[in-house]
Amino acid sequence: MKVGLKTSIVSLAIVAVLLLVSVTVMAGDRGIDKKTLKEIKKSFELTPGNRALMNAVSNNDIRDLTFNREIYNEHNEIYTDKVEAKGITNQKSSGRCWMFAGLNMMRPAVIKNFKLDEFEFSENYLFFYDKLEKANLFLEAIIETADRDIDDRELQALLKGPVPDGGWWNYYADLIDKYGAVPQCVSQETKHTSGTRRMNGTLDRMARVDAVELRKMAAGGTSAEEMNGRKVEMLKDFYRILVLHMGEPVERFTWRVKDKDDEVIEKEYTPLSFYKDAVGIDLQEYVSLFDYPAYEYNKYYEVNYCRNLYDRPDMGFINLGAEELKKYAIRAIQDGEPVWFSADIGKENDGDHGILKPGMYDYDGLFGIDREISKSDLIKFRGGSPNHAMVFVAVDLKDGKPVKWKVENSWGTSRGAAGFWAMYDEWFSKYVFSVIVHRKHLPAKIVRLLDTEPQRIPAWDPMRSAFDGE
Repeated sequence: MKVGLKTSIVSLAIVAVLLLVSVTVMAGDRGIDKKTLKEIKKSFELTPGNRALMNAVSNNDIRDLTFNREIYNEHNEIYTDKVEAKGITNQKSSGRCWMFAGLNMMRPAVIKNFKLDEFEFSENYLFFYDKLEKANLFLEAIIETADRDIDDRELQALLKGPVPDGGWWNYYADLIDKYGAVPQCVSQETKHTSGTRRMNGTLDRMARVDAVELRKMAAGGTSAEEMNGRKVEMLKDFYRILVLHMGEPVERFTWRVKDKDDEVIEKEYTPLSFYKDAVGIDLQEYVSLFDYPAYEYNKYYEVNYCRNLYDRPDMGFINLGAEELKKYAIRAIQDGEPVWFSADIGKENDGDHGILKPGMYDYDGLFGIDREISKSDLIKFRGGSPNHAMVFVAVDLKDGKPVKWKVENSWGTSRGAAGFWAMYDEWFSKYVFSVIVHRKHLPAKIVRLLDTEPQRIPAWDPMRSAFDGE
């Protein structure tokens, strides 16, 4: 028995040593050793041609070297179907594109209804309540997840950006439904709405400090009533800080303006009565359509914690292919309606001339590489996301098919073509992820999907996290 035991111990020791050697050898094989480095270096020779290329690349802006002049020369500004759009807004150094796009979508209705030359809503007013509501949502989420480990994936997604600028269509629609809207003249921009970084740093720090306290209270057995009372006290601090940065939101105002006929319009409003009188659109009748090929098409989805108001539903969307999104966006434009949409604005974007088209910058030709990747894999591997919202105001149709789309952006008039971009249809297919259209433009079989049980998407999904800082 003793000999057998000793033999077994020795055998196990030998196996352990062999495994250690094997792992060491494998690790060595996988690292870049001298032999591998020599092989890699040998694969590239600094020929006169490669030397000239190195000098060109290392001394110039890559976009200048790769700019596709053929695409630029073929470009035109012809559109067959248009929506009346006037004026360009500027979100400046903030992540409020989703809000600007929503307000820009409604702006033509105000201009038409009051016969105005121009008009802009107050982004400051709506942004104030967005921040306050997001603070409340975050604190409630911390209370809801208080029993989870701090490394819980969903909790970590929430902690990444407690009170972010970013948002989606449902954020905008729910804010308008609850708080209404006001003209910009009664609630102007401040330094901190035009550049939100420092304000956000304060708000996020406050939120994390509060999160620590709330989790300690929950761990100590504090009652739900006491937790809620403490949360309200915390929200009072958020309100005070927001007022200091943005001013106190208006509750009642007198709007005085001249129309095209030089007639003075003067009337007293609340934000809700102004919205109903000036716009009169029920934003809850609009439907979010996504082209999200990482998930099954022709289904309804909801994304966890993808909202800014705690007491409203998470963002829901119907998942369809890109060609379906185009079809319904065209119907809306032909009906005189601007179309809110989201896209990956960083891809193949000629910001100097306002052109969005695949191949606009020929990196593959310059470097001799293939960077092509499917839309589904682009999302799954975190290479692309719907990080910016804008508005379609025109489409160019040829034989019933879209050639390009006219986009109203919110980056001021110094970028693009005086604030507008021309999006070619191939770019739409690759980089547009969602459009918002009224349900009247959709067939009944698609509208019925809204009544089905949604498939839940986690809070760490790229579709939610894309707008944390946008």
